Amino acid sequence: MEIIKLKEVDSTQNYIKDYIKVNGYKNPLCVFTTYQTNGIGSRGNSWIGEEGNLFFSFVMKKSNLPQDLPLQSASIYFTYILKNILKDFGSKVYIKWPNDFYLEDKKIGGAITTTTNELLYCGIGLNLVKVPNDYGNLDIRVDIDELLKIYFDKLDKKILWKQIFSQFKLEFTKSKIFQATIDGIKVSLEKAILNSDGSIQIEDKKVFSLR
Repeated sequence: MEIIKLKEVDSTQNYIKDYIKVNGYKNPLCVFTTYQTNGIGSRGNSWIGEEGNLFFSFVMKKSNLPQDLPLQSASIYFTYILKNILKDFGSKVYIKWPNDFYLEDKKIGGAITTTTNELLYCGIGLNLVKVPNDYGNLDIRVDIDELLKIYFDKLDKKILWKQIFSQFKLEFTKSKIFQATIDGIKVSLEKAILNSDGSIQIEDKKVFSLR
């Protein structure tokens, strides 16, 4: 994975997409920054980009992904692998379905995944320092360069979705105290049933990642 560090950018997700449009896709690529001025969150929301936090986006061919990974649940896959690394470092972070990093009841980050015919783009934001409003920040200190290296080394191993899902399923109960916005309406996840493809069954609806 080639990694490009940016001092400042409006959105790593927009930057990497524009970069590929201009230069074409050659190999897996990541861009990251600690200062993002206009990040993209789930459902088109903006993501607060306080200086000192971690924002990165990467692009790869779909053919580089595990064969059993449902693309609709790629956000779960990518966030959970990063969560496991942070946990190994001593963090108590967990994943709220489908793509948010949480500590206790505070959101500290999230992911957004989009695809084209051949490529997959994933953007991840993680609060390393304190942020305003109701958000939280990571409970440990991390070296960004080391974290990204370990993360992409893990992705290179193409860990099977089945393995990641079996772990996520055990922690899914933590998501049930929250609500999800479905078709513009906030719905409790208390009675949600997690399916093996990463979707949830709730109020007779099958819902995939709400990104």
